[in-house]
Amino acid sequence: MMNARWDYGEAVRVIRNVRDDGTYPGMNPGDFLVRRGSVGYVIDVGSFLQDQIIYSVNFLDEGRIVGCREEELIGADDPWTPSRFEFRDKIKAVKGLSVGGEVLVELGATGEVVKVIRDNPDGVTYHIHFDSLPGRILQIPEALLEHRDPVDAQEATE
Repeated sequence: MMNARWDYGEAVRVIRNVRDDGTYPGMNPGDFLVRRGSVGYVIDVGSFLQDQIIYSVNFLDEGRIVGCREEELIGADDPWTPSRFEFRDKIKAVKGLSVGGEVLVELGATGEVVKVIRDNPDGVTYHIHFDSLPGRILQIPEALLEHRDPVDAQEATE
């Protein structure tokens, strides 16, 4: 088996919101399971399709055991900066955005988070792919974005 980063009993933090992929008992695909930033404990290590390590993580506060891929986890003691958005979150611009006087993104333009940058000295920023700018990625401060879907915004604060 591949080399697992964490072992049984180790505390880990999930770095994105976890939703049911259709495998969680009693839930529907897409249902919200665990909030990003939550800490749980590894209770099993396995693999999926022979090339992905999957950790069964017991999130005690949520009362759920969830399978997580290695890239979705960091050590519980690793630095963690909370953010409003995560990878693949759907967003919209709260104001028009311009570069060099040219408006690139109109107010209300929608897009998707491609990357979260937590170590920016001015606060959390995001690489965003706006639907109106095919093939371009912009780095946008958190304050200039909001959730595109109000349901996502509610679940992000649960």
